[in-house]
Amino acid sequence: MLAKARGHAPATGDSALVRALMIATALGFLLLFLVLPLASVFVEALRRGVGAYWAALVEPDALAAIQLTLTVAAIAVPMNLVFGIAASWCIAKFDFRGKDLLITLIDLPFSVSPVISGLIYVLLFGLHGLIGPFLKSQGIQIIFAVPGLVLATVFVTFPFVARELIPLMQEQGTEEEEAALVLGASGWQTFWRVTLPNIKWGLMYGVLLCNARAMGEFGAVSVVSGHIRGETNTMPLHVEILYNEYNFVAAFSVASVLALLALVTLVAKAVLEWRFGAELAATRH
Repeated sequence: MLAKARGHAPATGDSALVRALMIATALGFLLLFLVLPLASVFVEALRRGVGAYWAALVEPDALAAIQLTLTVAAIAVPMNLVFGIAASWCIAKFDFRGKDLLITLIDLPFSVSPVISGLIYVLLFGLHGLIGPFLKSQGIQIIFAVPGLVLATVFVTFPFVARELIPLMQEQGTEEEEAALVLGASGWQTFWRVTLPNIKWGLMYGVLLCNARAMGEFGAVSVVSGHIRGETNTMPLHVEILYNEYNFVAAFSVASVLALLALVTLVAKAVLEWRFGAELAATRH
């Protein structure tokens, strides 16, 4: 009322022209920076037909890269799942010395370049690193092998699950868990029947983001992989090698698989956001 009395339009009372221009600008940015690059990946992949596209995907090195990417993600994501639940449980439910330090360490991969994290593992586990010579004497190889890829992927992805769960658990508080314990439930029963149902959608959302980052990680795994074809090349690394060799159809064919996985992740993310939002609204009312 005050705004109208002074002759000013309310903040939400923009004219139809202004709203149309804002919507057109947003759609233009999405079209230019998201839709067109994504469409160009599939256009280039299918430029020589479906036969060439399929041949690039079933080529042995490509199959090995796809399999390795899925293997690394299948190992790294459950590890981050366990860590994320444990860390968020401790931070949200308890007060202890070093709590702020733990939160800072969880955020560390967001501020450290993935390339630097890969170099750290090389300095630790490489042949000339701190632990590398001892591991070599025991017949254990970390760098330029699958364990190194897993370690690098775990490092760059471990904040995702914890960072989704910490604010969710803090908002929920501890009343329900305390009530369950008073009624005679054990700690394990309290977690499975009270805590886990309350965080299930946030947990699935964090796992989804963690998996997407694990499959698309390039910098850290590039440093520790050694770029050994058919052995330590994940899909992003295989795409880089093919592109540098001017094998554009094969490069974009493998890249299209990553793009499809990203689209599946986007759809699953939207579904989880809708389900989580609906459930949260239901609990509030």
